[in-house]
Amino acid sequence: QAFVEAEGFILVAPDSRGPTWDVIRREYGPDVEFIDQALSWIFERYAVDPEHIAIGGFSDGASYGVSLGISNGDLFTHVLAFSPGFAAPAEQHGEPQVFVSHGTQDMVLPIDPCSRRLVPRLQAVGYDVLYREFDGPHTVPTEIAREAVQWFLAAPRS
Repeated sequence: QAFVEAEGFILVAPDSRGPTWDVIRREYGPDVEFIDQALSWIFERYAVDPEHIAIGGFSDGASYGVSLGISNGDLFTHVLAFSPGFAAPAEQHGEPQVFVSHGTQDMVLPIDPCSRRLVPRLQAVGYDVLYREFDGPHTVPTEIAREAVQWFLAAPRS
C-alpha cells in the first residue's frame, strides 16, 4: 500500500494481485479484497470525508476503476479513468461523477472502440461524465492529470 498525503488529499495506489486486475482475467476476487483492506487501513487512520472519495486508474486500471466505481457508487463519489478500455460493473449503485481521458493516437487501447463507446454508454444511463480527448498515445499527460485532480478537489461537498 502506497499513499501520499498533502493538503488534505490522500492517494492510495494498490496494485493488482496478479499480472493484471482480476476481473480482466476472470471475475472479481483477490484484487477487490486487497483494495478493501487498503481502504480499511486508511479509514482507520485518517479522517476521510465519506462524501468525497474517488477511485481511478490508467489503462486496465482505468477499466477496473470505472467498473468498481459503478459497482460501488454508494462509496465512491468520483471516478477518474485515464484511457479505459471497458467497464464491467458487477451491478450499479449510486451516481459517481466520472472523468475520462484518452489519447487520439492510443495504439494499446484505441480510442474508437474504447472511450468513444464507453463515454456515451455511461452518459446514456445517467452518469455525469467529463470527457477529455488529447492528441497523444497511451499515456496520461501532466495537464490531463492535473485537470482530473482539480476537477475532483473542486467538486462540491455535502
